[in-house]
Amino acid sequence: MQKKLFVLLSAVILFSLVLGACTTPAPAAEAPAAEAPAAEVPATEVPAAEAPAGKVVTITIDSWRNDDISIWQDTIIPAFEATHPNIKVVFAPSAPAEYNGVLNTKLEGGTAGDLITCRPFDASLSLYDKGYLASLNDLAGMENFGDVAKSAWITDDGSNVFCVPMASVIHGFFYNKDMFDKYSIQEPTTREEFFAALETLKSNGETGIVMGTADQWEAATMGFQNIGPTYWKGEEGRKALIDGTGKYTDAAYVQTWTDLKDWAAYMPEGYQAVKYPDAQSLFTLGMGAIYPTGSWEISQFEKDSDFNLGIFPSYVEKAGDTCYISDHTDIAMGMNAATKYPEETKAFLEWMTSQEFAELYSNALPGFFTLSNYAITLDDPLANEFLGWRQTCESTIRNSYQILSRGEPNLENELWRVSAAVMNGTLSPEQAAQEVQDGMDKWYNP
Repeated sequence: MQKKLFVLLSAVILFSLVLGACTTPAPAAEAPAAEAPAAEVPATEVPAAEAPAGKVVTITIDSWRNDDISIWQDTIIPAFEATHPNIKVVFAPSAPAEYNGVLNTKLEGGTAGDLITCRPFDASLSLYDKGYLASLNDLAGMENFGDVAKSAWITDDGSNVFCVPMASVIHGFFYNKDMFDKYSIQEPTTREEFFAALETLKSNGETGIVMGTADQWEAATMGFQNIGPTYWKGEEGRKALIDGTGKYTDAAYVQTWTDLKDWAAYMPEGYQAVKYPDAQSLFTLGMGAIYPTGSWEISQFEKDSDFNLGIFPSYVEKAGDTCYISDHTDIAMGMNAATKYPEETKAFLEWMTSQEFAELYSNALPGFFTLSNYAITLDDPLANEFLGWRQTCESTIRNSYQILSRGEPNLENELWRVSAAVMNGTLSPEQAAQEVQDGMDKWYNP
């Protein structure tokens, strides 16, 4: 009898062990490659707050930067995971043009990633106001970003910041060094020197400014927002428009459009029909001397140009004036308020405030510069030169992006339209200024 009881107990114990082995969930590290994003984690996975030591948690990044997949997978994520072995990160971008709609659908359905890549200003502010993005006021490391850096991802009253600033792009001018050397032209620093260089080029049969107006946005983004800060004094003028003490009919804006009108005499023949890709090709083929643009062109221009490239910041009105650059806030990262892994997500965001991330990201994407206060050195000489302008010039952002483009007519679109029209000779600078201000007066009452 005792022998039979012993056998029966042994069988029960063995059966319990086998059953336990069959029901124990596999660790996250063994999940298949097609594992669902963090917001869709199966119910059998252990929540981060209760995860025992050694458990691996996977968090997902939603982004529109699908061109950056290799940079995140090969450089940025491995650096983070090296010091956070229990956190795995998946970079899962959407097509840029579809990102806003896809992200909103995923957030509404509860399937968005743990980390949300933030566009600047109103698109992300709307997500925060709807409760989709968490406040990051208490995130360690946010003190490494100044007010201008945080301006694109903060509530209108300045009480809540909701994304970690990642990168900006800096406006300026590329130029053909070989052509400048051929005609003994020095980098211009003042308006007078800039137009003198254009006259020298024109007198020698060269196209001075490689740019078109067919797409309109170039006239505003690469023209108006590039040189304008020197006239409206950067942040001082931008904030004056917001609080109502400044108007687009002020002399600073009329002068900016006057400069653009004067550029037209040095642009390619038929520039009214030249589109953005056409202008890029004209410049890289050596068919013009100066290209008004920004740091985002570095990689393509270095790849496609067979001449020596140079850059210079926007000219000032007269020697000794303060230099201003449009150092425009472009991209940031926030936390999905509904993430199941808040601690792990915060750990990644805190790491993004570090100097290590600043150097990795800025070197991986030449022309997209950290918005942190760290002094970093970049491997790309042109990128390093762009970044160095922060030490000699005052930084500002595009003056149509914060608050002022919420009504109709849309200010950003109006600046595109009138800036192109001024360069095409169909509007005077004064008419452009009046039309923009009239549009603002229809809805904006600070």
